[in-house]
Amino acid sequence: MRLIRFGEFGNEKPGVLLGGDTRKDCSSHFKDWDHAFFEKGGLNTLAPLIQKESDSLPDVPADARWGACVARPGKVICIGLNYSDHAAESGMDAPSEPIVFMKAANTVVGPYDDVIIPRGSAKTDWEVELGMVIGKNARLLESVDQVPDYIAGYCICNDVSERAFQLERGGQWTKGKSCDTFNPTGPFLATSDEMDDVNNLSMTLSINAERMQYGNTRTMIFNPDHIVWYLSQFMTLEAGDLISTGTPPGVGMGKKPPVYLKPGDVMELSIDGLGGQRQVCRAE
Repeated sequence: MRLIRFGEFGNEKPGVLLGGDTRKDCSSHFKDWDHAFFEKGGLNTLAPLIQKESDSLPDVPADARWGACVARPGKVICIGLNYSDHAAESGMDAPSEPIVFMKAANTVVGPYDDVIIPRGSAKTDWEVELGMVIGKNARLLESVDQVPDYIAGYCICNDVSERAFQLERGGQWTKGKSCDTFNPTGPFLATSDEMDDVNNLSMTLSINAERMQYGNTRTMIFNPDHIVWYLSQFMTLEAGDLISTGTPPGVGMGKKPPVYLKPGDVMELSIDGLGGQRQVCRAE
């Protein structure tokens, strides 16, 4: 299944994507794709509905905005330097354990929404990432083998980052990651059964039609299952939480000389099996 959300920001409704381009409205059956939906086993209820009644579900208007594919999560957790080739371009050693940081939950926006360059920013950067959504509460998982039962699905995330805020202003990375609009998510959440092999997905990001990032999840240092197991040792992962698993090489900070986003720039992202995103940058 491919879960979508649509409508005005803050008032999105849940839906599904059928056949690649047909959006169906599920709001008469479900409140939202949120913590309660996932934790109560909503995917098990949604699946037979789609199989039996998809034709009777209302169409989503063609001009309806695409929202983030999941409701505002309780947590957005990110993994830093998780691609061996990205660590190399950053001039850093590959980490021996996942580098974990948090991103404010209100950064999550739709896949085609504008990205706002913060006031005074000269170093706003891009990062295409494989996102995953937790399907049920997970704490102290005993082994990586348990993890597939706890993942609802996968999506594209753009981990937009302000590098001066992140690296030059002291403290942790969070303040360089948490500006408004800094986490376009979607266009859809592909449930785990939709994905052949999340450890071998090509991913790209272009700026103004010039390819900047090209990578593959096979160069991850810690794969998605390991990440979920690892995080569960330190915190309770709640249903609906969003995890971004790191970015491949080609970020603006790694260019020689560095290149950063400016108003009017267009970002386009894609990951195998998860569709694509497009954002226009504008000044705050």
